[in-house]
Amino acid sequence: MTLRPTPRRTLEVDQLRVEVYVTRAEMGLAAAYDALAILELVQYNGAVPRVIFAAAPSQNELLGALCQGGRVDWPRVHAFHMDEYLGLPPDAPQSFGRFLRERLFEHLPFGSVQYLDAQTVDPAMECARYADLLAAAPIDLVCAGIGENGHMAFNDPAVADFHDPALVKVVALDAVCRQQQVNDGAFASLAQVPTHAMTLTMPALLAARRIVCVVPGPTKAAAVKAALTGPISTACPASALRRHPQAVLYLDRASAAGIL
Repeated sequence: MTLRPTPRRTLEVDQLRVEVYVTRAEMGLAAAYDALAILELVQYNGAVPRVIFAAAPSQNELLGALCQGGRVDWPRVHAFHMDEYLGLPPDAPQSFGRFLRERLFEHLPFGSVQYLDAQTVDPAMECARYADLLAAAPIDLVCAGIGENGHMAFNDPAVADFHDPALVKVVALDAVCRQQQVNDGAFASLAQVPTHAMTLTMPALLAARRIVCVVPGPTKAAAVKAALTGPISTACPASALRRHPQAVLYLDRASAAGIL
C-alpha cells in the first residue's frame, strides 16, 4: 500500500476524531490504511479479528484499498455485513451481500463471511441467528458509513434506538433512506426499493472496539453537519459516534462542506 494520505484538516467533536481529505480517493486510502493497521494489531496481540462491513457506493474507495491486503493474515479474519433488504435473492444486483462479495470478499481469503439471509421465511428467527453469531465474541472493527438521513446501517431516525435490546432487527425503511438507494443508482425508481430490511442495531454497531466511518460526497454534507453540530439524538443516529472512544470519521471536501 502507498503512504497514508495527510488530511487537509482534523478536528475533535466530543470523543470523535474527524479527518477531512481533499478527494474521495485520499479519504478511502487513509481509512483503509487505518483499518488494516487495526486488524494487524489485533492479530499481533494473538486474537482473531471480527469485522462488520457496510455495503454502499460510499464505501467503494475504502473497500478497493482494503483489497491490497496489507500484512493482515486474512484466513484469520471473520467478517459480517450489517444490513440486508428483505426478500431479495442473493444474486440480485442490489443485494448488500453480493455488493460486498464482489468488491471485497472474493478478493481476500477471509476465514469466514456471515451473511444475513434476505429470503428467510422467518425474519425474526434469522435476526436471532445472526445476533447469536455477533454475540459469540467481541467485534474488533466496524467499517461504516452514514446515510443521507443520518442513518447507520438501516437505523433510520424513526427506528433507531441507542438502547435497543436487540442486536439485529427488522425495520421499515423511511422515504429518505429509500430515495437514497435510487440516488445511488441501485434502483431505477422509488417503487422498486424494498420497504423492509434486516439491520444491525445501533448498540450492535457501537459496541465495536473501533469504528472507521467513511462518508464522501455532497449528498452527505447535511447529514455530516447534523451528526457533528446537532444534538446527540436518534433524529440523526450517526451523532452517537461522538460518544465512541475509538471512532474516526473520514470525510472528503464535499461531505465536509457544512463544517469547513
